[in-house]
Amino acid sequence: MPVVSLAEAAVLLPPRGGLIGLDLGTKTIGVAASDPDRRLAAPVETILRKRFSSDVRHLLALTDERRAAGFVLGLPINMNGTEGPRAQATRAFAKNLAAVTALPIALWDERLSTAAVERALIAADASREKRKAVIDQHAAAYILQGALDWLKRCTPA
Repeated sequence: MPVVSLAEAAVLLPPRGGLIGLDLGTKTIGVAASDPDRRLAAPVETILRKRFSSDVRHLLALTDERRAAGFVLGLPINMNGTEGPRAQATRAFAKNLAAVTALPIALWDERLSTAAVERALIAADASREKRKAVIDQHAAAYILQGALDWLKRCTPA
């Protein structure tokens, strides 16, 4: 399955089935999941990156366990709309993931997601240690929720 925009993925997705959201970092992968009706995203876990093969094995196990219908990967676009090394790394990860799964893989602009989540965690009085432990999975949920909201607004019921 090719890596596509969320608009293109929307037509490839079945009517029901949760989505897995990913926030890819250099050392971790934040993972979130939606409910089967794609209304609400929730943080799942943070994977400490090792090797692509073991990381993907873990992700595919989560996908099977949750009967997910597709992936949404946060694409870290620069504020001026250009793509830097992190966006290129995300595209490479998505391409490699597409080689081992038939599920649709959509890219979603994640500008400011981590900053927004950090502000929310600070407002919730989470300690620095607690924020560090959960920020990636919460960023994945923030990214996935944005994608879910867009799908709800932009696709026919």
